[in-house]
Amino acid sequence: MEAGDDIVRVKLSTLIGLNRDARSLPLISNSVKAQMAGGHLSAFRGRGMEYHESRPYQPGDDIRAIDWRVTARSGRTHTKVYREERERPVLLWLDLSRSMFFGTQTCFKAVLASKLAALLAWSSVQDGDRVGYLVFSEQQHIESRPGRGKHSALQFIQQLVAHPAWDMATSDGREAETGLKALKRLRQVTRPGSLVILLSDFRFLDADCRGQLVELARHNDVVMIHTYDPFERMLPQSGYYRVTDGSSSIDIDTSSSSVRARYSERYDLHLQALQRLCNELGLFLIDIATDADMLTELKTGLGLQSR
Repeated sequence: MEAGDDIVRVKLSTLIGLNRDARSLPLISNSVKAQMAGGHLSAFRGRGMEYHESRPYQPGDDIRAIDWRVTARSGRTHTKVYREERERPVLLWLDLSRSMFFGTQTCFKAVLASKLAALLAWSSVQDGDRVGYLVFSEQQHIESRPGRGKHSALQFIQQLVAHPAWDMATSDGREAETGLKALKRLRQVTRPGSLVILLSDFRFLDADCRGQLVELARHNDVVMIHTYDPFERMLPQSGYYRVTDGSSSIDIDTSSSSVRARYSERYDLHLQALQRLCNELGLFLIDIATDADMLTELKTGLGLQSR
């Protein structure tokens, strides 16, 4: 019997079953037009380019593509020729830090993000792309370079379900350090021309994280999938509510309209900062709530269907 319940802990069978839904979610460049935060559509760059051969320079060739080693060896100017890669690396960067273990409706944000990551992994291998991953929390960091076929998606899912974060959703206050460290590592392992998908609530983003995203976006398509709980966006109407982290709890009084307004304003500022960042860097931003239809919201965010 599985330990997961798809509420506070993800189930292996659920992630495997998303293979069926992935058939309706193509991520190939001629299908996807991702909705950017600025409101306009922009197609993914698609697969990267790989070196094919060097040939003698011809008038009109880009001088930036000159193969200086062959030129020096042969005494005649040669140009590098590239061809489109048949497989594009897709890297899934998944946040399982403490702030993701929160939810008031349907499931924790960590469960939603894990389902989305599995769905995107299946979609990528069905498109013939290679899938790699980096999953991090305060307890452990796991990663794998992009691999081919269903085996790579299954390996990712198995590693994800077994991650210790599901058993130890505790923190020593190092969320920001963890996120920054994971972004630095992502930059180190990402090849130019990759599709990079970040799944998080992005509570840790600061100037240092922004710098990592700037460099990551120079030669890759970057999609930020922002997961949130409706309670984070807006407090419920007047009443007393108890919130717990499993070891301690607090009571929240939502009877004051001014308190509810200030609370919503803080969330709006967080979302606006994300939108501004994506506009400036040319990143794709998709917001998905824990109580939303995951597949529908993802398709809409990627421009595969309209609302």
